[in-house]
Amino acid sequence: MASRLFTAAAGALLVLVATAGLAQDGVRNPGYRIGPKDLVQIQVFEVPELSSVERRVSEEGTVNLPLIGDIAAAGLTQEELARRIKTQLESKYVQRASTSVEVREFRSKPISVIGAVRQPGELAFSGRWTLIEAITAAGGLAENAGNVIYVLRRPENGLSDQVAVAVNDLLVRAEPRANLPIYANDLINVPPTVELTVFCLGEVANPGALIFKSTERLTLLSAIARAGGLTERAASKILIKRGGGPSGGQTAGRTGAVSEEIHVDYKRIVGGKDPDVELREGDIVVVKESFF
Repeated sequence: MASRLFTAAAGALLVLVATAGLAQDGVRNPGYRIGPKDLVQIQVFEVPELSSVERRVSEEGTVNLPLIGDIAAAGLTQEELARRIKTQLESKYVQRASTSVEVREFRSKPISVIGAVRQPGELAFSGRWTLIEAITAAGGLAENAGNVIYVLRRPENGLSDQVAVAVNDLLVRAEPRANLPIYANDLINVPPTVELTVFCLGEVANPGALIFKSTERLTLLSAIARAGGLTERAASKILIKRGGGPSGGQTAGRTGAVSEEIHVDYKRIVGGKDPDVELREGDIVVVKESFF
């Protein structure tokens, strides 16, 4: 479903993509430090040999330029490298050098797209991308994509920040604020929708199997709510039967074998005194009858 929405909305977002790219140009990654394999463009207006030169940073962190030769670039910002080139030229060749440096491809710190996309992995990019372009470069959303995309920003200062973007805001409503600019070293995570089946038995309004499709964790309270809530005869003490093995409660739900029993107090969870219990595939929730 999410993939079809992506295809239908892509055309409507072309204008937004172009606009966001222009807004990002010139201000993206101002503190980014150049690394090996990055592609840099160098312009020196007073020196014809350097009027417009593109160089790939070597594994040793240098770029080779006409007149200057090898110059260290790794670890420098665009502005710092521009000043270094300016100093070299003015000391030997010209009285004044107007120098600019722009990173055209961020290969040393590529962005990563993981989760429910068709081609997950690292992507080398020009630094002019937005979220929709990054998702497109990863092949688009997979059929099991959830309804939220997370962008984890990992800047040079070591701090990180996570932004959640609703898929509908990005692909259906085409909200400009949802089409985030993407920077070097960003991690884009598209959690898949997971289908879980649990069994809610005993004193609930609608006992039986419950199927959940969600990217969020499934808890006891949400399962009881889906089952219509507790009856008037329900006891506060609830038993969760869980099967063993790598699939959690799958064995318990299908064969009756149980390797773990979890006893919880419904009233304490509702009152915030105990944490809500996360349920797993095949868990059996048994709500017994109160005799008081």
